[in-house]
Amino acid sequence: MEETKAIIEAIIFASESPLTVDKIREVLHEVDRSEISRLVQDLINEYEKRRGGFLLQEVAGGLHFRTRSDLSFWINKLMKAKQSMLTNAAMETLAVVAYKQPVVKSEIDRIRGVDVGSSLKGLLEKKLVRIMGRKDVPGKPIMYGTTKKFLEIFSLKDLSELPTLKELKDLQDGTEALGTESQIPDNVEI
Repeated sequence: MEETKAIIEAIIFASESPLTVDKIREVLHEVDRSEISRLVQDLINEYEKRRGGFLLQEVAGGLHFRTRSDLSFWINKLMKAKQSMLTNAAMETLAVVAYKQPVVKSEIDRIRGVDVGSSLKGLLEKKLVRIMGRKDVPGKPIMYGTTKKFLEIFSLKDLSELPTLKELKDLQDGTEALGTESQIPDNVEI
């Protein structure tokens, strides 16, 4: 089984996107799904216990190697990469989409109090937001939702891992106590 575990580790490492247990089983069709799940859990535990430079995590419905978040400073220092940061407007728009999806542009406009057309366009280009279809009302407006890339970037297994509004407010209250700027307006309807 150690060889099988090594194969699973290599497959996940070589993949550009998170792999599901079912996808791993397509490669290792002779290995039982429950055995693959057990070996994956062993790998997750081994990497966690080791506390090395990276972890095996479940993100976006699959498994992916991720660098430890507390080491990001050093990685950025090495890479000196220009991070593709989102503007505050884009982050606020993304938050509304994440919490209200599927949501139409007019609803996002209403919640934010401004036209979000350019923010939505940028989020679509960055593949953080996708078109989910059209709402069955007059005019058939486009409905938007988040993508798997959104889950990957924010290290979420699924949308249920988004913080609740109460958790966000508690975090905001804690940052205000420290004298930092508020990022969550009181009138946000999530």
